[in-house]
Amino acid sequence: MIATLARSAAVSVALLATPAWATPGAIDLAAIDPVNAGDTALVLISAALVMLLALPGVLLMQVGRGDARAAQPVFLQGASIAALVSLLWVIVGYTLAFGDSGGGVIGGGNAWMLIALGDVRFGTAIPESAFVFFQIAGAMLAAILVAGAWAGRARFGWALAFGGLWSLIVYAPVAHWIWGGGWLFGFGVLDFAGGIALHFCAGISALVAAVMIGRRTGWTGANVGSHNPHLVLAGGTMLLVGNFALAGGWALAATDSAGSAIINAHVAACVSALVWLLIEKLRTGHVTAMGLICGLSAGIAAIAPAAGLVSPGAAILIGLIAAPACYFALQVVTQTLAIDDSNQVFALHGVGGLVGALLVAVFMGASFGGVGYPDGGGLGGQLLAQLIGLGAVAMWSILGTLIVGYGVAMAIPMRISKAEELGEAGVIVQPSPQPEPDAAAPAPGPVG
Repeated sequence: MIATLARSAAVSVALLATPAWATPGAIDLAAIDPVNAGDTALVLISAALVMLLALPGVLLMQVGRGDARAAQPVFLQGASIAALVSLLWVIVGYTLAFGDSGGGVIGGGNAWMLIALGDVRFGTAIPESAFVFFQIAGAMLAAILVAGAWAGRARFGWALAFGGLWSLIVYAPVAHWIWGGGWLFGFGVLDFAGGIALHFCAGISALVAAVMIGRRTGWTGANVGSHNPHLVLAGGTMLLVGNFALAGGWALAATDSAGSAIINAHVAACVSALVWLLIEKLRTGHVTAMGLICGLSAGIAAIAPAAGLVSPGAAILIGLIAAPACYFALQVVTQTLAIDDSNQVFALHGVGGLVGALLVAVFMGASFGGVGYPDGGGLGGQLLAQLIGLGAVAMWSILGTLIVGYGVAMAIPMRISKAEELGEAGVIVQPSPQPEPDAAAPAPGPVG
């Protein structure tokens, strides 16, 4: 299994260094692999499962954690942001992330509107269109995660514009730096399934957005409850299964690497959930369903950078470490800093992604059953590369989120009014239509 993991990792690294897009005339068809039906099916089904399970799962968690009056607006905002991001990534987002690299900072414009779609993606046996579909699913998930920070407080127009622009200005460049052959790839930064580019980036942006928009009216900090824990539980389990598709799909081939990544994603999330419950029991004397979902989310984010690069035993250790790190980060954010991140995106996904990104440098070593370090590399060099990647993504996420958030607010108010927040949460619910009176019925006579 380890040998297969090593080969798959080598292929993944090689394909990131090559242009993601090319015209048919620029491809030597004799020098590339033919399309493999199994690999193609894996990537397409993985993308569909992310959209079918992970996206609505996150939305259900956001709806369940918020106020009952804000349930409809939260789901409406998230679904609308996902639709807009999907469209924008077809038009320009994909080329910014995976177009030909111009200096390693941003992708080139050769894939504008997907006009130069290659028959086969370099270094793989899947069509370029399948890879595009998979990347669109990831971009949608990242934008929805950020939207969880302001659930029930943001005006619809501002939230929609922010989500679309954030996916282009913040997420797309980060994806290019790490996965599209950009400058962080040149430093040797490793992120198998989005721990840095997706979870950490979204977590940092969510924290900034939560500070920008302010706390909910009447927010009570750590004491705030969930109006519908059943929705949160259902959404969390959907996210767990959807994450299998995200982790396995990033292998880009129906091989042992995909199966190993799915196993690692599963065990890390399970361990993290159980450890979170243990911490709750020791600190409060009881366990909660919300704690279970928090632990699952922390494990999902933590294993993402390492899913296809470490052994299942190492994945268990990653989940074991991620739970306490995210648990105490949540206490700091809600109690010490008093920041109202409605869905704990930073504490769970941001800190989880950070922990996993650092631990991959430790557990990818052959002595731990991982794929091993690149030639001439070692623990120290890989850890330094991961730190550089985390620092760069954090700074760009903060700066880009501030620019997008306040820039959109110059045209569209950022937050709904206090009356809307306490009443209809910005959405007018039309009353049910009343039946017309029967014309044949006699008019009521006078009373008395």
